[in-house]
Amino acid sequence: MAIPKIQNYELPFKQDYPIAKVNWKIEKNRAALLIHDMQEYFIHFYGDNSPLMQKIIENIAQIKAWCIAQNIPVFYTAQPATQQDQDRALLNDMWGPGLTAYPEQAKIVHQLAPNEQDHLLTKWRYSAFYRSDLQKILSETQKDQLIICGIYAHIGVLQTAAEAFMNGIQPFVVGDSVADFSLEDHLFALRYVQRNLGVVEDAQHVMTSSI
Repeated sequence: MAIPKIQNYELPFKQDYPIAKVNWKIEKNRAALLIHDMQEYFIHFYGDNSPLMQKIIENIAQIKAWCIAQNIPVFYTAQPATQQDQDRALLNDMWGPGLTAYPEQAKIVHQLAPNEQDHLLTKWRYSAFYRSDLQKILSETQKDQLIICGIYAHIGVLQTAAEAFMNGIQPFVVGDSVADFSLEDHLFALRYVQRNLGVVEDAQHVMTSSI
């Protein structure tokens, strides 16, 4: 099964998902930003000039600029252009060859291209923590909050948020800076985060209410 073509949908509002069970607030000296899987290959499934994806990219770019101004480190995940079968493993059964069949689409979209100081993590599974240095770097730099943007909300974003939580790192998923296969999938992810493991914020709130 390949990733389906994705239809545009309207981003959800706060009233569409429950209030968080915790009162965590983003603290600039504790936080890091993760831009998850914003590679050309994954963006391609939204079609050309997707209003949804244009809005997501715009919001992520604003959050990244804010993070840089606040000295908050920025991490990216990206699958490698070529992957051996033993590296993809069960991903082959679930999604087919994926990006490996389109290595020319491995770059991060140009609007969000990493800067020299950003951390680029090689992505092997749904979670950004799997076989990466993310947890080690966060620990060494005394960061225990992770602001998460990108795609896809109910797969890699949610799995990354869950693993952050299980490792003592507070996850903050930016609800209008993630996208998914559908509004239903998008809302599933946001509701799961609020009920079980973290906080959902919108981009504007991230940039104006952090301490």
